[in-house]
This record gives sequence, structure tokens and C-alpha cells, in this order.
Amino acid sequence: MITTNANKSWIPGLLAALTASLCCITPVVALLGGVSGMASSFSWIEPARPYLISFTILVFAFTWYQRLNKKTQTNDCCEVRATSFWQSKKLLLIVTVLSAILITFPYYSSVLYCAPKQSSAITIQQNNLKWVQLTVRGMGCADCTKHIDGVLSKVPGVVKVSTSFEKAQTSVNYDPKKTSAGSLKNKITQIGYQVTSVK
Repeated sequence: MITTNANKSWIPGLLAALTASLCCITPVVALLGGVSGMASSFSWIEPARPYLISFTILVFAFTWYQRLNKKTQTNDCCEVRATSFWQSKKLLLIVTVLSAILITFPYYSSVLYCAPKQSSAITIQQNNLKWVQLTVRGMGCADCTKHIDGVLSKVPGVVKVSTSFEKAQTSVNYDPKKTSAGSLKNKITQIGYQVTSVK
């Protein structure tokens, strides 16, 4: 039977995978739970993400190596001890798959966000439109821009939205008769990000 420490060696890998994906999971949790400002709490993790992913892969490689190379211990020549589910390869496989899903979350997270709307059939006079530039904090990865663009594009009166992860800014072209810069700021705050300035 494998030792107790070896049985739990997958736990640090799972925790590292969860930590590596927190910067992208928290906006979804904030959206579902209505918890404002939650996304920005974990955006500091983004620079450490490659190291956390590497650590996760090393932990699972070591755990699988231990599991596949263990010798079956017997009490005597004929009796083989049965392993419980908590010590089985099935649990290790489940945790490994769960960790892979967490690590790859930024690559498929955009499916959970609203897609920006297509150009509307309603004609808005271009000379009545205004531009506003909002500085946004709390974006953990480039997919956060899709989240912000998708939500703002559904606001009545918004004609065009463009969010830049690198600049931490969102530019919005809108009809001031239908919405305002303040309501756009509030909409971004509601989905878990912080607006630090409005120009």
C-alpha cells in the first residue's frame, strides 16, 4: 500500500491549478453571484500563472510516477491488500482532469461571457454620439476584455466598445440620450472590475 504522504501528493497540484485560474474564474463568480470588486482581488496572481502551472505539472507528474511505479505490498505471499477509493488511480485521474480544466479555463472562458452585439438596424446620428474612456482595474487576462465588451455592448445606446488588456482601458462610443458614462462605469463595477478613472 502506498504511504499516506504519497496518497495526498496530488493536493498541492490541485491547489496550484486552482490558484493559477483564480484570476479568470473570479469574474465569472462575480457575475453569477453579483459580488462587485471580486475579480480585482486575484488579478495580482496573473504574473505568477506560468510558475503555478509548471508547479502543478511537476506535482502531477511526480504523483503519477509514484502511483504507476509502486510495488504492491502484501502481508504474506498470497494476500493482496485492496486500496480504497481515496488511494486509487481513479481519484488521481479525476483530480488530474479537474486540474487540467482549471488550468485551461482562460482559453474557453469566453464561451461563458456575452458576445458583443452585431451592428444594430437602428440608425443613430453620428454627430450626437460621445466617447468615454474608462481605466479598468482587475482584468486578470486578455479574455477579461471579451467579458467587458460583451456586457457593455448590450447596454442600450452603446454603439461601439473596445477594451485593451495591455492598457487597462475601455473606450465606449455611446448615445448620451440613452445612457451615460456613469451608468457604463456602474455596469463594469457590477461585473466585478474597478473603474479608476473616466475621461
